[in-house]
Amino acid sequence: MILGRRSEIRTLVDLLGGAVAGAGGALVLRGEAGIGKSTLLDHAADLAGGLGLRVLGTAGVQAEVHIPYAGLHRLLRAVPDLAGTAVAILGSPDTLPFRAAAALLDVVDAHDTPVLIAVEDLQWLDEASWEALAFVARRLGAGRAAMLLTARDGRDVNHRLSGAGLPEVRLEPLSRDESAELLASVAPGLAPTLASQVLITAQGNPLGLVELGDAAARYGSTAVLPNRLPLSERLERTFSGLVAELPPVTRSLLLVAALDDGDDLAEIVRACRLVEPRTVRPEDIDPAVATRLVHVDEGTRVRFRHPLLRSALYQSATAAQRRRAHAALAEALTGDPERSVWHQAAAAAGPDEELARQLTETATRAQYRQAAGIAMTAFERAARLSEDPAARGRRLIAATEMATEQGDNAAVNRLLAEIRPHELDPSDRAVYDLRQETHLGTRWSGSEWLGRVADALEALAAAGETVRAVRLLDNIALRTHYSDADPAAVERVVAAIDQVAAGSDDPRLQAYVALIAPIARGAPARRRIRELLVAGGIDAYTMSMLALGAAAAGDNAMACELLAVAATGLRDQGRLGILCQALITHAMNAGHLGDARTAMSLVPEGEALAREVGEPNWLPTAWIAAGTAEALRGNLAAAEERAAAAESVLLPYGRNPLLAGVHQVRGIAAIAAGRPGEAFRELARIFDPADNSYHLYTGFFLVAHLAEAAAGCGATAALRPLVEVLTPAAEQGRAPALLAGLGYARAVLEDSAEAWEKAVGEDLTGWPFERARRQHAYGSWLRRHRRPAESRPLLRAAAATFDALGATAWADRSRAELRASGESLRKPSDATAGLTPQETQIARLAAEGLSNQEIGERLFLSPRTVSTHLSRIYPKLGIRSRTELVRALPNT
Repeated sequence: MILGRRSEIRTLVDLLGGAVAGAGGALVLRGEAGIGKSTLLDHAADLAGGLGLRVLGTAGVQAEVHIPYAGLHRLLRAVPDLAGTAVAILGSPDTLPFRAAAALLDVVDAHDTPVLIAVEDLQWLDEASWEALAFVARRLGAGRAAMLLTARDGRDVNHRLSGAGLPEVRLEPLSRDESAELLASVAPGLAPTLASQVLITAQGNPLGLVELGDAAARYGSTAVLPNRLPLSERLERTFSGLVAELPPVTRSLLLVAALDDGDDLAEIVRACRLVEPRTVRPEDIDPAVATRLVHVDEGTRVRFRHPLLRSALYQSATAAQRRRAHAALAEALTGDPERSVWHQAAAAAGPDEELARQLTETATRAQYRQAAGIAMTAFERAARLSEDPAARGRRLIAATEMATEQGDNAAVNRLLAEIRPHELDPSDRAVYDLRQETHLGTRWSGSEWLGRVADALEALAAAGETVRAVRLLDNIALRTHYSDADPAAVERVVAAIDQVAAGSDDPRLQAYVALIAPIARGAPARRRIRELLVAGGIDAYTMSMLALGAAAAGDNAMACELLAVAATGLRDQGRLGILCQALITHAMNAGHLGDARTAMSLVPEGEALAREVGEPNWLPTAWIAAGTAEALRGNLAAAEERAAAAESVLLPYGRNPLLAGVHQVRGIAAIAAGRPGEAFRELARIFDPADNSYHLYTGFFLVAHLAEAAAGCGATAALRPLVEVLTPAAEQGRAPALLAGLGYARAVLEDSAEAWEKAVGEDLTGWPFERARRQHAYGSWLRRHRRPAESRPLLRAAAATFDALGATAWADRSRAELRASGESLRKPSDATAGLTPQETQIARLAAEGLSNQEIGERLFLSPRTVSTHLSRIYPKLGIRSRTELVRALPNT
């Protein structure tokens, strides 16, 4: 019998009905301990059975929060007929969560029977299982599956759910009448005064009513004496009292079970035999079963009556007792080192460098599979066990990186405060200083900090520690690029990189040197990156780094080429943290190329993944990329919305080169709106060293836009000195973006037939927008000079290119010029305008010839979900089959 909860039960019925109808979804039940979440979860499972759904259940267990995929293993272990290859995929602790999610989607999609995935206590799920389940939950909308999760209130739950994007229902306390009815059912005949005291103490909490009512019936008024303790602690004490009445060997079994990260009774007994001097047998658990403290199923799996019982056992044991139990579990689990090492760490009474090394390896593996929470805990625990002060500091720095990745600022502050800078070696000190600057939002410390980086690189190169040198550069290269670094300090760092390169053939060094010194070293780095691309054999992460180097060297076309290849590899590996960065960077480079269509196809997924995997620092870049694309399309309100969002995040940091992107969006939008004077003012700020948004390297991509604005508002006199200043940088660095921009700017300044002929005739392979811009400008010049027949081919070509790129505002201007020349050109229709971003992505992949299975693997969707999306796409495009997609979609 469930008292109250009518609206909640209706919500559950709707959720399950949606799954049966092919419109699945997910829901989180939240509330304090004992509020009735588990009861509703069990009720939903009963309802699901009646509706014909297959129920797959799992639960988070506090003791196994560090064990990769413990929760998913528990879920699949109960349904071996469905699990299939998913068990093998989860067998490796290094499996990435999103690969595990794809395996679970395959399980859900493999059979015609609709499915309910019931997840209890998500706050105690291991991070890998949580990431995989949350990923699946967000993708159930077009399938025959539902997921219902319960979560106890708390800071960790808030952090987990804040970025999950899952709907929630909060369970409130029962009313006074409902509470009285429940108490009467569990403790009939309770004296009115005692019943009233239970009702006041329990405050509508169902578990409190049941347990305190039972205790009051057994022990009288002493069970509910006035007490300042929170209800959860009072319930823990009640449970502790029940445990105290059990035989000693049963109490030992329960303590080991509470600390175990598994639930196998044989394993618990095996470990307990190492703690207890008495003989321990499986049947010694029976007294706890008889008092309903635990349940043991047919498969000898032990389940506690309530999570508070685990907590009560933990709190009531002494530190020495807990260490002995952990040591016993570590010994019993020697065949499972991934689990054993955590128990060894919990059993350690002091520093142990070998154990610290093992935990560091565990943390590194967790870091690779993007389990930042587990990695942070392992690095921090390894630091506590470290005997070497320098190693301790290095491990704490690694823990701060993982805390930053999770957005846990409180942990970052705490960990940074524990680091003793004087104990760090030079390379770790450089990273520590960087973490201090980026986290505290202090201004760039400039040449002093770069000098320390150079010192560290030189020392590492001399010691032959090139791997650590490359890791240091990986941390600082992008930061250095987005700064106004002192040229002498940059020169020192570049010289140190050369020393590292003498002992290392790591291809990423080409990217780092291009990022740090794009003018001095951009041209040779770009040539070497091209050679590496042609040679092949580069891993996906390195490919994404080389793309950053190519972009820094001004070669947006090559950057896009590299990023497209990198994204495929990163998807295959399930490395979504790096993939989101690659997608956003690709979108930004596409925007610099004027390719609004490609940029808009990339931003939604990149932005969604940034939120999904906890990369909030990449969101402003995503907004700038989206704003640039919207500006090119002429969607001015959308462009300003994105610019304002980025500005609101970046402005509090004061002088910040990333603000250049905000003015980039507003400048391009002003050109699109026909406000060249405003556009020139916005874009000119990026080139002004006195402005807070100054960033010369971003300016390299915007010279042509600035020149176009100058031509429109008569500001060519202000443009000329800038062209003269930038020319030496272009001649030295040979950045294609800067060379193309200056070529257009010179034609604007000269504004003659000869200048425009030369501009149009230059080789702009890979730069279609810039070629079309010149064709438009020359065509307009010819029309104004009464040569309309000569202008029309140029204007037609410009309009066609702008349309293909989705740069609608520029295409409209070319069509207007063409009409003024005496010829009209119809605006092409865009069939994809009615598609959602995900539908556009699926349609394009299907048009490329990918099967539903391949599209699902690429986008982490089930094949059935892909099929459902395609069935909705065809009517929107006015087609009936997959074969018609190619002609229905515009090409770029």
